[in-house]
Amino acid sequence: MPGCQVRSGQDQDDPMDMSGLDVAGSVLDLIGKTPMVRLPHVDAGLPCPIVAKLEATNPGGSVKDRPAVTMIEAAEAEGLLKPGGTIVEPTSGNTGVGLAIVASQRGYDCIFVMTDKVSEEKVALLKAYGAQVVVCPVAVPPDDPQSYYSTAERIMRETPGAFRPNQYHNPHNPRAHYETTGPEIWEQTKGRITHFVAGAGTGGTITGVGRYLKEQNPNVQIVVADPEGSVYSGGSGRPYLVEGVGEDFWPDTYDPKVVDITIPISDADSFSMARRVTREEGILIGGSGGTAVAAARELASGLGSDSMVVVLIPDTGRGYLSKVFDERWMATMGFARREGLIVADLLEAATGDLPDLIYLEPTDSVREAVLTMRKFGVSQLPVAKGEMPIAAAEVVGAVSELWLMNQAYEHEDLLEKQIEDVMQPSLPTIGIGEPVDRAVGMLESAPALLVIDGGRPRTVISRTDVLEYLSPEDL
Repeated sequence: MPGCQVRSGQDQDDPMDMSGLDVAGSVLDLIGKTPMVRLPHVDAGLPCPIVAKLEATNPGGSVKDRPAVTMIEAAEAEGLLKPGGTIVEPTSGNTGVGLAIVASQRGYDCIFVMTDKVSEEKVALLKAYGAQVVVCPVAVPPDDPQSYYSTAERIMRETPGAFRPNQYHNPHNPRAHYETTGPEIWEQTKGRITHFVAGAGTGGTITGVGRYLKEQNPNVQIVVADPEGSVYSGGSGRPYLVEGVGEDFWPDTYDPKVVDITIPISDADSFSMARRVTREEGILIGGSGGTAVAAARELASGLGSDSMVVVLIPDTGRGYLSKVFDERWMATMGFARREGLIVADLLEAATGDLPDLIYLEPTDSVREAVLTMRKFGVSQLPVAKGEMPIAAAEVVGAVSELWLMNQAYEHEDLLEKQIEDVMQPSLPTIGIGEPVDRAVGMLESAPALLVIDGGRPRTVISRTDVLEYLSPEDL
């Protein structure tokens, strides 16, 4: 382990002399050299082992410490970041922590831009390091002025002495993994690795590690574990709930030529695997780690006994305690089922030929809204962007018959107006696995509820729906 250097002329009796001790010179010297461990419960019954690279043991708790220090050192060497400067970066949290750690050692200020799907723990953590955090909506395209990319660019222009590492386009991002992560994996497995699995956000990890491993053995397969909806697995980048992995555009730091296989994994499978690894292996991991391990297990099931699958787990689950490991949040988002009578029972008993979810686009006219309500015999509709299946983050509002009737007094041309000009706030949500009695309580103050199943809107239930299902004894 690197240690402090003896200063010129330093007295050997100096109490500050650390020479000869196994003591790092600073926290930055502790980045890298992370351990690997087999996942014996996850790979039970599979033909080959699954071995995890545990990046949570880095000082900042994630793999992002590696490119953070590499990018800042390169910027200093190139004169792009000067003493007293400010680091500005859009981040899901982990890169921000890594940059904040480097900044604390080098005397820089930090401003980080995050989306509103990021957990509260991550925001609080960055603030604990002294960083300023700006939160932006996730359900907007990258070129929208409110997107976290656009917001970061604006802050850059407005802040004197600002430097943006630009992890999505910075070649020193994959270089960090080519020079450290890849060699570590090759050495730790003694070259026995046959498949490497990791998520791709910026693409730095998969690109850097992939390039190094293929130089050692061109037959090593590089596998991207990707959230459903991300562009890497053929999606459009529409919102999903897993944090820190996947993308809605193609970063320059991602090299598709390195990748052999891409495996899409649902939010539900990601969260389920994260909880499984935590409880069965005793390793607390986050949702993106769950994505990677789920893909690794799917991959390993089709391999032979001479294979070795290495999966990189990018961070710890401590930043997701209010989400992935919170029973209420999991139930609210439709990933968990409670005991007793639940909303799913109500939906299974419902009759009729209605589609699962009827909704309006923001650009639809009020006339279309009225016709839709009449056609399906409903009195309220959610408003959402995109095509089915929509994500919870794509729901932007709602309209009801009563609301439109009241609006008619204020707008003579109401029928020709777009829904986004007259819509109400979004309907309250309830998870498909939550108790019906909770739905009853919520409907005391709301005319209808939007049911969430696996992180996606499923249907709308009203007071009438609940009353038709429940017997007097249930109330």
